[in-house]
Amino acid sequence: MRRLAALLAVAALAVAPVRAEGLNAVFADYWASEMKDNPFGATQSGVHEYDGEVPDVSPAAQERRIASTKDFLKRLDAAETAGASESELLSADLLRFVLKHRLALGASAEWRIPFVADGGFHTEMGYAVGATPFRDEADYRRYLSRLAALPGYLDANVENMRAGIAAGFTQPKEILGGALASFDAQVTPPREHPLFAPFNRMPSSIPKKTRAALRAEGEQAMAEAVIPAFARLKTFMHEEYAPKARDTLGAAALPGGPAYYEALVRYYTTRDDATATKIHALGLKEVARIRREMNAVMKEAGFKGSFAEFLEFLRTDDQFYAKTPEELLRYAAFVAKDVDGKLPAFFGKLPRQPYSVEPVPADIAENYTTGRYSPAPPGSDRGGQYWVNTTHLDKRPLFEIPALTLHEAVPGHHLQGALAYEIEGAPEFRKQFYPHAFGEGWGLYAEKLGVEMGVYTTPYENFGRLSYEMWRACRLVIDTGIHAKGWSRQQAMDYLASNTALSMKNVQTEVDRYIAWPGQALAYKIGELTILDLRAKAEKALGPKFDIREFHDAVLTEGGLPLDILAKRVDAYIAREKRGG
Repeated sequence: MRRLAALLAVAALAVAPVRAEGLNAVFADYWASEMKDNPFGATQSGVHEYDGEVPDVSPAAQERRIASTKDFLKRLDAAETAGASESELLSADLLRFVLKHRLALGASAEWRIPFVADGGFHTEMGYAVGATPFRDEADYRRYLSRLAALPGYLDANVENMRAGIAAGFTQPKEILGGALASFDAQVTPPREHPLFAPFNRMPSSIPKKTRAALRAEGEQAMAEAVIPAFARLKTFMHEEYAPKARDTLGAAALPGGPAYYEALVRYYTTRDDATATKIHALGLKEVARIRREMNAVMKEAGFKGSFAEFLEFLRTDDQFYAKTPEELLRYAAFVAKDVDGKLPAFFGKLPRQPYSVEPVPADIAENYTTGRYSPAPPGSDRGGQYWVNTTHLDKRPLFEIPALTLHEAVPGHHLQGALAYEIEGAPEFRKQFYPHAFGEGWGLYAEKLGVEMGVYTTPYENFGRLSYEMWRACRLVIDTGIHAKGWSRQQAMDYLASNTALSMKNVQTEVDRYIAWPGQALAYKIGELTILDLRAKAEKALGPKFDIREFHDAVLTEGGLPLDILAKRVDAYIAREKRGG
């Protein structure tokens, strides 16, 4: 009887309801857990308590994280919501989105493929270095501890990839030729590696002798621990991973692949009703529409040949290409500053944080995309960074720079990210929450907004914008084609090359990106089309009362939102404006 009673007591505990608590307690504990679990992410988020540590990526740690995610979801569902503010309820919805999708994707143990075509676990510490404060000796001591721990982190990821090899859960062999470049780039003389760079710019407030000692310790750590670990990793990637990687291409060919890809589709589009079939059809429709607009701009430019000949002209004529990296960066900076001056006419609230224009870091540039935004948390020693790839200058046309700048800098990713940092009273996770369809959809919307802003000054620049939009529409077709319909890599490259003005170098880089990162490429067009539909709805409902600045503020000032929640927020904005504000 005692044993039966004990068993019943255990069962009762197992089904006992989670204690009700306030939402803010759940938010705070979740953020603290995230920072502890991911020291690199903590550094990039402006939390420096873990600057001397690296993430634990062991299978046991992955299991603990899944268990923790389930626990936070239970706590969130049981939390007391009576009297909660509108902002707190919104935060709860956003956290629920995060936790729900983490569990859905966690079932596939994605950690067995910890890299994509242009980076991954082996480049992550470089991003953390860019957000690390190096102000005094203590900062450098923490960094030395992190360098000492880095080899263990790299080796643990190798073991995870070995588990992936054993299960057939790997990146495709066909794309590894380009992806391996970012691994090879990590094996350098100790003083030339980007991770040594902090020792080359030590503040003068640190005594000279201390600086010399720290620099010597840094060089020793690089020479005896870090570079050998990267060399082991390089050998593993070339001699073990690449030969044993899968010969198939799409995510559907992975173990449990079809369900895994559909989960990715729902996560990256933030829509539970999204399917690969629907998105493929939408992509074909968008490609046809944009092609008609491209043909019209080609005629406006006065070109007499075929569409294919026009693309070849754009890819090969010297007038469209910078001669030096400095020329490309200067032009990008000029466009960025020009757009800065136009922002007040289109946005009621502008962020305080500035941004700079920088080259893509050399160690990742070879197989990297054309440009990207690198955020900086509040309180950082730098502002946000708009990165421009200055390699292969004959593949980086100047007529694409306006669209790239609008997307990555302003009013794209820098503006939306820096505004999110300023949300008053929101939990920390909200300020850095990045649902891809919202974030990338806004970036693509920003490119089109450039037409109204008067940013595109020639038919070639406008064609560059349309080529970028076509690029994103092609992604809907290519991503679903590769991962759900059995497309080959060459088929995808041919499709992208025949429909856009992207150079063949960029075509290869982009297609490999879609292969290595299933589903993410769907976010752009799905998000942009949703924002355009919401704007059209607001314009129709409000008529002469519609103010573009107020609409943009309604979209941006609560930070990243899944698309269904964004739609509700725009509906509330419309109702408020109808009532007279």
